[in-house]
Amino acid sequence: QVQVVESGGGLAQPGGSLRLSCAASGFTFSRYAMNWYRQAPGKERELVASISTGDNYADSVKGRFTISRDNAKNTVNLQMNNLKPEDTAVYYCNAELGVIKIWGKGTLVTVSS
Repeated sequence: QVQVVESGGGLAQPGGSLRLSCAASGFTFSRYAMNWYRQAPGKERELVASISTGDNYADSVKGRFTISRDNAKNTVNLQMNNLKPEDTAVYYCNAELGVIKIWGKGTLVTVSS
């Protein structure tokens, strides 16, 4: 079964850190780009970070978030530092298998004091 499953969300204080993980299965992980998206309440889903041969970030998270992947373990991670209240959202892992996009169910990140 082709799937991705997120973990690691929770509550963090402003300036704090969280690490999200995504476990992939059912496809040849190393061949495909992996992405993290987020959707805040009342807003559209937006691309946060992506990784294939290199990595790319939304301007709003550059210098604070780092995406990484472990092709041996079929995992992709998102290290989030210096969190801000505006980072509060449901974060989704996404795999791009050609024209097919695989989505996880999401993990909630709340940044609040």
